Amino acid sequence: MSRGGRGFGSRGGGGVPRGGGRGGYQQRDFGPPDQVLELGTFVHAVEDEMLCSSLMPDKVPYFNAPIYLQNKSQIGKVDEILGPINEVFFSIKMGEGMVASSFKKGDKVYIGGDKLLPIDRFLPKPKVAGGI
Repeated sequence: MSRGGRGFGSRGGGGVPRGGGRGGYQQRDFGPPDQVLELGTFVHAVEDEMLCSSLMPDKVPYFNAPIYLQNKSQIGKVDEILGPINEVFFSIKMGEGMVASSFKKGDKVYIGGDKLLPIDRFLPKPKVAGGI
């Protein structure tokens, strides 16, 4: 007994798969930003990734935000954000051809200003008296 093609319409497997091409968000690479901000310093390599300490107490990087050197060459992307709200760390998934262990403790990493969120976005909101 034949089951037909998987993922295709009920009329066989000769057509286009259903459900594809819904026009969702497509991330584009626009290259390095005009200006980069000093985001953090390298602490040490962990399983082929960089662990960095944030130098911006009032900002948190976006997940998957590109990370650069001072000369605006991309080295990777933010993978995880760790630590307490007053001492933020983040890991960087290294880009093609980059090796985390080649960096020295204290090396600086940079980010585009449009890839930062204010820290108060992650803090509890004060309760409004007589709220609805």
